Amino acid sequence: MIRVLLADDQLLVRAGFRALLDAQPDIEVAGEAADGGEAVALIRDLRPDVVLMDIRMPRVDGLAATRRITADPALGEVKVVMLTTFELDEYVFEAIRSGASGFLVKDTEPEELVRAVRAVVAGDALLSPGVTRRLIAEFAARSKEPAESAALAELTEREREVMALAGIGLTNEEIARRLVVSPLTAKTHVSRAMVKLGARDRAQLVVLAYESGLVRPGWLG
Repeated sequence: MIRVLLADDQLLVRAGFRALLDAQPDIEVAGEAADGGEAVALIRDLRPDVVLMDIRMPRVDGLAATRRITADPALGEVKVVMLTTFELDEYVFEAIRSGASGFLVKDTEPEELVRAVRAVVAGDALLSPGVTRRLIAEFAARSKEPAESAALAELTEREREVMALAGIGLTNEEIARRLVVSPLTAKTHVSRAMVKLGARDRAQLVVLAYESGLVRPGWLG
């Protein structure tokens, strides 16, 4: 059973998400919070698998809450998915850099929300990949010229290649087809790159690919 915590200051939003998720045979809503501070306290108590976290909340917003969660080693298995009203919300990129596993636009289709919850638990983040790639590209393009990270020197040539493909939004299966290897081999290379670079999850690996210059915005397909 996938346990989800909802963090949003709008009661109607939480109620709608709860009704949708609780109707799934493999998902249950473990708790609800109206702001980031309450969310962090509940997460420490309930240890959900996934947190659907609104970015803009009173008192403690979703970005500050995400930083608290990802800074706590005891919460390392908790996946944070940011909820936003706007596809190109300036805070989303910072949230992913801070450790969020991805994001969803609030008016996403119901089946996409359910799929996203299952996907992030399976380690397949980024969510809404096309929109997420555009967002990362937008903010990567605004940043200063990237300097290649010294940590990339620790990667093998194949790991760098796989990281670059992950950076343009390909799944493990798509990477496997591109490189003519098995999906398990592709997943292993992705996992090793994450460990060597200290990336919390696939979303952070993508950000590192951009920030290091391994992938440039113009490469997006």
